Amino acid sequence: MRFAQTFASASLSHALTRFVCMPSVDTRPPAIAIMGPTASGKTALALEWAQRLRGEIVSVDSALVYRGLDIGSAKPDAAERAQVPHHLIDVRDPHEAYSAAGFARDAAQALADIAARGAMPLLVGGTGLYFRALLTGLSEMPAADPALRSALAQEGAERGWDALHAELAAVDPAAAARIRPGDRQRISRALEVWRLTGKPISRWQQAAARKPFPFRVLKLALAPADRAVLHARIAARFDAMLERGFLDEVRRLRADPHLAAHPAPMDLPALRAVGYRQAWRHLAGATDAVTFREEAIAATRQLAKRQLTWLRGELDARWFDPRADARGLDAALQIFLG
Repeated sequence: MRFAQTFASASLSHALTRFVCMPSVDTRPPAIAIMGPTASGKTALALEWAQRLRGEIVSVDSALVYRGLDIGSAKPDAAERAQVPHHLIDVRDPHEAYSAAGFARDAAQALADIAARGAMPLLVGGTGLYFRALLTGLSEMPAADPALRSALAQEGAERGWDALHAELAAVDPAAAARIRPGDRQRISRALEVWRLTGKPISRWQQAAARKPFPFRVLKLALAPADRAVLHARIAARFDAMLERGFLDEVRRLRADPHLAAHPAPMDLPALRAVGYRQAWRHLAGATDAVTFREEAIAATRQLAKRQLTWLRGELDARWFDPRADARGLDAALQIFLG
């Protein structure tokens, strides 16, 4: 079953003409946000709608920004990217950092360029922090201090990240409650801000100045109504990735001179992507093939759970099961376009 029924071209043209010509209280240009957990069907719906609406896709995915992370990230392939223009895919090498603030800046520019061409922007992905950074903005906080960041990484290696998380809990209980003990990047950033300014990162975040987003956004959350269906799709997709050569892809990453020379490659954002961390350990001899598969699928399920938790906080998002609610999705789109 297709994710949505096909519009008659004349009907769609009429809907778009009405949107452009009829007066509206909200005069911002439209954009569509297709959000959801991994393996929920976002890519298929986005491709269909982008072709239907003369749209362009802006990826909102923290793994797709990295070159070489193709199979394991379920990156749209060359054929799919030839159908519709895609943005913010393959913009960094795996050893390079890419922050949520950097994403928000680049995505805002991409959206402005798409709108200037008269096309429809579709924001597609499951990285909640990226969506939040773009749609509601991030706090103005001190810039990263490379020397302090390196010192914190060394402390984490020597004392253990649980100890650093405990230190964070002592100076910023609110931040420590939100940050998992194993989340090295966020622990490091929170302690970095505290040591630089003496002000907890949670207070910096509360003081954020929010500017109105320059687009009128239809937020759609895609998720199967039955969690077991999502779990089955995650397992099937991971097995398909293995058949397509996922482990060979990770072998190429392990041979990358920048990654091979890095003192702690597993701490790099690119290699924290689900599947890649488990594959890296497996190729290092830490797990057998069966354990590797089980760990990777379990990690992907945990990612999906976190994504769903974040989505429940998006109170203005409309939820759909993409396989069961095709008509509802079409109706939401038609109403949004006026």
